[in-house]
Amino acid sequence: MSQMLPVHVLRCACGAVECRASGDPIGTAVCYCDDCQAAAHSLAERPGAAPAADEDGGTALTLFHRKRFTCTRGADRLEQVKLRSDSATFRMIATCCDSMMYLGFERGPFWVSTLCNRFIGPVPPVEFRHMTRYRTSSFAYPDQAPRSKGFAPRFVGRTIKVGLLSLLGRY
Repeated sequence: MSQMLPVHVLRCACGAVECRASGDPIGTAVCYCDDCQAAAHSLAERPGAAPAADEDGGTALTLFHRKRFTCTRGADRLEQVKLRSDSATFRMIATCCDSMMYLGFERGPFWVSTLCNRFIGPVPPVEFRHMTRYRTSSFAYPDQAPRSKGFAPRFVGRTIKVGLLSLLGRY
């Protein structure tokens, strides 16, 4: 008997765009890097845009293997936005309501970084807070999740492990 994988649903603020990820996430972290902050600020300038960043300026992201992630409704409403034309990182914005849905990569990483504030239903708990050297907020951290000035080493280790398992066809 095969085991059913959990399904995680994300929707834009107006509900026209829906994405799904199956299986357990690779991990959940709040990122304070200058790119995430710049993207959230840029998005916030769009009239009526749904916020991408948390109150303390971090962007809460849950990573899923890109093979386990799909847009199930409204893909034609997604716009790929880059901060710089030469960047390998892009953000997918639902143009119907200016909701950032996820981050992807043209080359390199095998995962998709989904925005936690787009989840319908339970949101995986924050496991790490990384790139805190870029954090500008004076708000207290809202939890006791481990913090790292760079990328959290255990988080990096987990992504490497999943990448290797994926190459071996075991993830």
